[in-house]
Amino acid sequence: MGRRPFALLAVLILCPCLARQAGAQGFSAVASKPRPFGRVSFFTNSSTVTVDGGSTTNLTELSTSVSYQLPEVDSNGADYGLDLRFRTFRPGSRPNRTAVYEGFVGARTNNGAVRVRLGHLWLTDLGSLGSLAGGVFEIRQRRESTDKSRLRAGVFGGLEPNVLDVGYAPNVRKFGGYTAYDGGGMRRHSGGYVMVRNGSLTERSVLTTTNFIPLGGKVFVYQAAEYNVQQPAGMAKKGLSYFFTNGRVTPNTRLELQGTYNRGRSIDARGLGDDVLNGRPVSQQSVTGLLYESIGGRATVEVVSRVRLYAGYSRDKNNRDTDPTGRTLIGGYASNIGGSGIDLSGSDSLMHRSAGSYHSRYISVGHQAGRRGYVSGDYTTSLSVIRFSRSDGITIETRPHTTRVSGTGTMNLNRSVSLLGTIERTQEDSSHDVRMMVGLTHRIR
Repeated sequence: MGRRPFALLAVLILCPCLARQAGAQGFSAVASKPRPFGRVSFFTNSSTVTVDGGSTTNLTELSTSVSYQLPEVDSNGADYGLDLRFRTFRPGSRPNRTAVYEGFVGARTNNGAVRVRLGHLWLTDLGSLGSLAGGVFEIRQRRESTDKSRLRAGVFGGLEPNVLDVGYAPNVRKFGGYTAYDGGGMRRHSGGYVMVRNGSLTERSVLTTTNFIPLGGKVFVYQAAEYNVQQPAGMAKKGLSYFFTNGRVTPNTRLELQGTYNRGRSIDARGLGDDVLNGRPVSQQSVTGLLYESIGGRATVEVVSRVRLYAGYSRDKNNRDTDPTGRTLIGGYASNIGGSGIDLSGSDSLMHRSAGSYHSRYISVGHQAGRRGYVSGDYTTSLSVIRFSRSDGITIETRPHTTRVSGTGTMNLNRSVSLLGTIERTQEDSSHDVRMMVGLTHRIR
């Protein structure tokens, strides 16, 4: 792409100024409302990893994130949004990264019923396929208040951006459309179609859907799915790509029941498409992908005021031929114990596998520090049992053990600025590392 990503980055940094100028010249109702909002954050993350009886490695990561956008409103005017992130490392053992999650300018006309956006976009109605560098045109019903329902429909097209760095996937184009229904109480139903073309090859041709269904204030269901209309890259099996659902029921104020189900097929469609286009041999494993499935549930009970206990069980499969893994979870949390201001939480997860079992335990203690601060300490420990057989029939078993201790403090310096600090130490079988992070966030409103 040459200099194009950096030119685009410069334009995106100026998005708010350009949008304000466009709004002042060509749109009505661009007074001080709606007011934009955003934040600027700076973080420093330093780590020291020491191998027992060996070397020591130091690494410092400096990161910055900037977000600034107008809220969603039903009125005429300019539209813009920016979500930019940058990371650099010292020493320079890793490349710097600049990511443009969103950076667009646009306009709303006909009292917000017609909307156009151009730039780097994230279309949430399309789920995991929503990243786009291009344009979207949307028509929506105007509603008087948030408890009223409305219909929306849109079409889009453009390139596929690199999510973790500036630039675009070479020779990849993405286009399609979507419809959505927004109801009261945060109810939402959306369906879309996405086609991804990699050169002359149809990499993905997918139907998507997401739904959030609140029922009577006691039942909440979230669901998302993707269905491959055509064979990914012309090689893999078409059909269900993934299906996920999460349901929560609160019969009364003291009991909550939650269940999740997730299944699908994980395929590297981009890598598979590149192999096909370049005439490289394609393995059966790449075509089949990984088949996974997970189902589980959890019950939470408030035994006394501000004290809750929970227990759950789930079973997971990472591939068709692998043995299922069971996980038993018990835990609880209590806030402001005895009026002391101390919060306590803990859990124990027991993983059941045919090759052995292991625990993962977690304990956290927190306390309010004055009117503006909060401090907490965490302790985590886990033991894994890994057993496999060599080609000569000898069975090898390892038991990696990890212990982590950390402390975190947050402080609201004023209504707009907050400070965060964390220090942690992780001990493994043959090494340990110490990490420190300090961050400053300024909220813009």
